[in-house]
Amino acid sequence: MALQTLLEPLEINHMTLKNRIMFPPMTTGYEARDGSITEQSINFYKRVAEGGASYIVLGDVTPVHTISPTPKLVNDDQIPSFKALADALHEFDCKLGLQVFHPEYDTVAVAELFAKGDMAGARAKLHHDMQHYINEVTGERLQEILGHITALARRATQAGADAIEVHGDRLVGSLCSPLINQRTDEYGGSFENRTRFARAVVRAIREGSPDICIDYKLPIITENPQLGRGGLFIDEAVELAKLLEADGVDTFHVGQANHTGNLNDTIPAMGTRPECFMAPYARRVKEAVSVPVSTVGRIMTPEDGARLIEEGVCDFIGLGRPILCDPDYANKVAAGQADLIRPCIMCNHGCTDAIASRRFISCVLNPENGYEYKRVITPAETPRKIAVVGGGPAGMEAARVAALRGHDVTLYEKTDRLGGQLGIAAVPPRKDEMNRATRWYERAVAAAGVNVLLDTEATPDRLIADGADEVIVAVGGRCATPPIEGVNMPHVMDSWKVLAGEQHPHGRVVVIGGGLVGAETTEYIAQGDCEVTIIEMMGQIAAEESSTVKPFIMEDFAAHNVVVKTNTKVDRITADAVEATETLNPPAPAGRPGAPAPVPAADAPEPETQAISIPCDCVVIASGTAPVAFDTAALEERGIKVTLVGDCNGKAADINRAVEEGYLAATAA
Repeated sequence: MALQTLLEPLEINHMTLKNRIMFPPMTTGYEARDGSITEQSINFYKRVAEGGASYIVLGDVTPVHTISPTPKLVNDDQIPSFKALADALHEFDCKLGLQVFHPEYDTVAVAELFAKGDMAGARAKLHHDMQHYINEVTGERLQEILGHITALARRATQAGADAIEVHGDRLVGSLCSPLINQRTDEYGGSFENRTRFARAVVRAIREGSPDICIDYKLPIITENPQLGRGGLFIDEAVELAKLLEADGVDTFHVGQANHTGNLNDTIPAMGTRPECFMAPYARRVKEAVSVPVSTVGRIMTPEDGARLIEEGVCDFIGLGRPILCDPDYANKVAAGQADLIRPCIMCNHGCTDAIASRRFISCVLNPENGYEYKRVITPAETPRKIAVVGGGPAGMEAARVAALRGHDVTLYEKTDRLGGQLGIAAVPPRKDEMNRATRWYERAVAAAGVNVLLDTEATPDRLIADGADEVIVAVGGRCATPPIEGVNMPHVMDSWKVLAGEQHPHGRVVVIGGGLVGAETTEYIAQGDCEVTIIEMMGQIAAEESSTVKPFIMEDFAAHNVVVKTNTKVDRITADAVEATETLNPPAPAGRPGAPAPVPAADAPEPETQAISIPCDCVVIASGTAPVAFDTAALEERGIKVTLVGDCNGKAADINRAVEEGYLAATAA
């Protein structure tokens, strides 16, 4: 009953929502090159609507041609694809909003440079404009943009959209901003001038669509610490909200202001911002206006969302990453199954990283993202007895899905708990939210009817004796031991055992391996009294870490005086030092973080190296993952199908690949 608040309908001018749960605008990468809506995009949003959300806002819809990989509604030929999306959502009584935005660059000039093939010129223009366009765009061009927005509103109505949300950040928010706007004309200086364009945008939308619901994303420059540059500080934001309501805005969406240089400020990863961090700002706006208000920002549980509404913070809630993780969020609340909502762990690896890397959006815990209605859990034609060996993420996902398909599933785990590597992944600073995934899997496999056997070694003989028709092996990996002289000395430790609390470094510690595990182990050790040095052969630390999270790791390194040695190869470990070779002139890094090391050019200079010796009391190995072996010969001789998933399947798997392989193995069983 405590969650009933989330299920109550909400009346908004020009639009009625069936419940208080919205899917806010997110860049997805599902659209066609011209910005039209593709089948993949329709299926993604349709699945969210089918899951019970009452309102979906399609993010970053431009009214002009841009090079940005976002939706575009710039001509009448595109209307049918948007109408197909609206029709798909309306099938489930879900409303569609289009978030209109204009980027902070001269879209016409940049597009012309690209069309001419002048890539260098286009990139230079983009770089310049992202810093200066707000203060250089002419008033005449701003009027032209308003005309395009009016045309978009007309097309949105023809497409059957229910709302248009003004993207109050980007061009609009930058013009509003006292931190960015340095203009001296009618669009700069005073509060009235800085907000002139924002108010004109609302009137332009109303001109193009007199009866559509106008939503306004109101970006707030948050304080303590100050984050964001576009948008307004809260006092001015409240005043703007009052004016916009008078101009015809029907609802406000209160969010974090952007233009910070780090997506983590607007899409914060686990442990980096407080839960419900926008609540104080949303409350201020709601108290100032008479129209409904929504907000976002690490609303972690349905209970949190219901509480925000009941306490008068907002009228409805935006759940981006949580619904990406579990599109059935609203339906599970309605069915009294909130405890079975798959929880977003806010790792940012599948979603925010995808946006930054120009990949389509996904979630590491939801293998169906981007494959909606193609990857589906369907009843098995012939239910069989399936054994899953290993209770890490790959094994738990395989067991859950196989059981939901109707198979008789037994999950064997040799330790006294489920979770596998999730247990040690949750130990470093800011990472304890990883435990939410383990706790959910424990509930989910039980609800699916999986027979879980803990403290049970699943030998081939045991599996044969138990009558398994098929075996999915997910026995995981182990900390790899590199071929370094001295690696077996008594003061050399295993990073996995350190994180598990089985080994305890002290004094001067050298961590060998600067990948994600090495970086997080270093952070963990550095919280104590240890003096830590981390050594990495490649040119950067934690190359595979999310670009939103990595700055926090490096800040923590600096705060704890961690010594970072990149481009350094360990030669040997002695009783009191690590001997290594450091390259002083490494080749310049190429490509995105995590890409393969660049191949030196034929005329590249010879490497300049120096031998270094790092005194230490302990050494911690974090040089990668090796698969744990599992002998499948006896099973295969019996004609029992065996599938390996996760870390034991040839190479190390991150959580995304582990879950995906477990899912795919179970759907094929």
